[in-house]
Amino acid sequence: MPGWLEVIIRSLSLLVALFFITKMLGKKQMSQLDIFQYITGIVIGSIVATHATDLNTQFEYAFIALLVWFLVPFGVELLSLKSKRVRDFTQNKGTVFIQNGKIMEDNLKKERFSTDDLLEELRDNNFFRAADVEFAILEPTGKLNVLPKKEHQPVTNKDLGLKPAPEKEPQTVIMDGKALMEPLTNASLNTNWLETELEKLNVSIENVFLGQVDSSGQLTVDLYDDMINVPSPSEKPLLLASMKKCQADLELFSLATENQQVKEMYERNSQRMAETINMIEKYLR
Repeated sequence: MPGWLEVIIRSLSLLVALFFITKMLGKKQMSQLDIFQYITGIVIGSIVATHATDLNTQFEYAFIALLVWFLVPFGVELLSLKSKRVRDFTQNKGTVFIQNGKIMEDNLKKERFSTDDLLEELRDNNFFRAADVEFAILEPTGKLNVLPKKEHQPVTNKDLGLKPAPEKEPQTVIMDGKALMEPLTNASLNTNWLETELEKLNVSIENVFLGQVDSSGQLTVDLYDDMINVPSPSEKPLLLASMKKCQADLELFSLATENQQVKEMYERNSQRMAETINMIEKYLR
C-alpha cells in the first residue's frame, strides 16, 4: 500500500475514533476544561497525530492507547459525580480573590495572579473598580466570576415591584429559505399561518434567511437581500392603541350624552376597558 494512502486511511480512522471519544466524554470536555481534562486532550491529540503520520508505528496500538485514555477520564468523571473528594482532587476548588469587598492577596499569590491580572479579569466582567466588587472567585476552569456590591447590581423587575409577562424561548420556524415543521408545531402554529404572516410582510419564504416566532406569536425575519427593509411587527402596539382609543371614545360618549342611564352605561364600560388595558398592557408592549 502506498504511504500516502496509508496516512489517509490512518487519519480518517483516528478522526472517526476521536470524534466518538470526544462525543462520549461530553460537552464539558470542549467548553470547561479542568486540569485533568486539559491533560487528556493534549495526550489524545498527540496519540492521533503520531499514529496518523508515523508509518513505522503499530496502527492497532493507537486504538489501544485511545481506549485507555478514554476509559480513564470517563471513569474519573463517574467517580467525580459521586464523590466530592475525587471532584476536588481532579478538578480543584475555586479560589476566592475578593471577599466582603476586600482583596485576598495570599490567594492571588497562591494562583500566581498579579494585581494587573486581577484588574484585567475584573474589566472582562465590566468592573473597572475593585471597590465595586463584593465577591470574586476564580473557578477551576480559570474563569473569574464576580458578584458586585448591592448598590452596583442592575435593577430588576422584582426590585421595581413589576410583574412582567411570562415569556418562552423563540422558535426558529424558517431557516435557509425553508419552513421547519417541528418548531412550528412547538409554537402551536402551521404553514398556513406562516404563509399569511409572510404575505403581510410582502416577502417570499425563499428570500428568508432566518425567521423566528416569539412567545406572543409575532414573526420576525432576516432576509438574504439586506437592501430590503422589513417592517417591524406592529400587531401588538396597534391593538393596544385601538383599545386605548376605544376607552377614550367611551369617556367622550359619556360626556356628550344627557341621558343619565346611557351616561352610566358608557362610564361603566369605559372603566371595564381601562381595567382590561391595565391587565393585558404588559403583554402588548
